[in-house]
Amino acid sequence: MEARLLKRSSASRQGDLSEAELLNLVRSGDASGMRAFYERYVGFLTAVCSRYVPDRAAVKDILQEVFVKAFDRIGSFEYRGEGSVKAWMHRIVVNDSLKFLRANGKMKYVDDLPDVEDEQMDSLPDVPVAVLAEMIKSLPDGYRTVFNLFVFEKKSHREIAELLGIKEDSSASQFFRARAMLAKKIKEYVKKNE
Repeated sequence: MEARLLKRSSASRQGDLSEAELLNLVRSGDASGMRAFYERYVGFLTAVCSRYVPDRAAVKDILQEVFVKAFDRIGSFEYRGEGSVKAWMHRIVVNDSLKFLRANGKMKYVDDLPDVEDEQMDSLPDVPVAVLAEMIKSLPDGYRTVFNLFVFEKKSHREIAELLGIKEDSSASQFFRARAMLAKKIKEYVKKNE
């Protein structure tokens, strides 16, 4: 009983550690530090990965690979202050999510798409974040990927085109169509819930 309390106390203390302190524990091979590292970032990384890959089983597989990579490479990681580990982990999960989509033929981009009516939204209606996240997840893979890279990763269409191996115009048109589909979904949701 006392050992369990000590373990629980140690785990809660590690939750209070700074990023640098936690990083040092992981680098030293401390198992409880690795567990605390995992617990600190798994929720955030799951949300990021899920924006790109809607399949829960695939998200779990990707995250397992992400943590294996992180633990393997943590010794060479250059700490640049609070938040740098989270940013590093974020980059790894985005890259691995894109790699998964490419490897599984999930990213299809079409250059010549028919015109889609632009759904204009003056302001974003009151839509719960979870509902909005599900709407984004339901976008076609190519649309969702470009939308996420543009909106959440703050990438330019040129950067997205280079990253995905598509034309810059294709990135812009995929984003335009994703935004139009999302606006339509939001309008339908608002109308349904009035």
